[in-house]
Amino acid sequence: MTPYRRLIVLLSGIFGVAGVGLAAAAAHAVPDPSLATAASFLMIGAAALAGCAALAVAGGRRRSFADLGAGLIALGTLLFSGAIAVRVLLDAVLFPMAAPTGGTMLMVGWAALGLAAFERAQARA
Repeated sequence: MTPYRRLIVLLSGIFGVAGVGLAAAAAHAVPDPSLATAASFLMIGAAALAGCAALAVAGGRRRSFADLGAGLIALGTLLFSGAIAVRVLLDAVLFPMAAPTGGTMLMVGWAALGLAAFERAQARA
């Protein structure tokens, strides 16, 4: 597995942990529906990243649309969920337009992942 794909799997785990933590905070400490949304996106992103890495490895290609999708989904999730969490928990703004930028990156990332369906698998020796 390439170092990039290892990073994607690591981020998958981190997103999962952060998603569960934010979900708990939204349910018990800070009952704000926005925080629950951020938690949901983190957990969906965690599963997506694990799936992207698995798909990329299974295809046997050095580079894949699944890798591109993973990177965009990771950055989009960080921006989208991060902007919401910072606003709710710290009453601050990550930066203007962080959430919409992250949401757009998520959509492009999902589209890139869809393009991986048209890649041919690399023959293994």
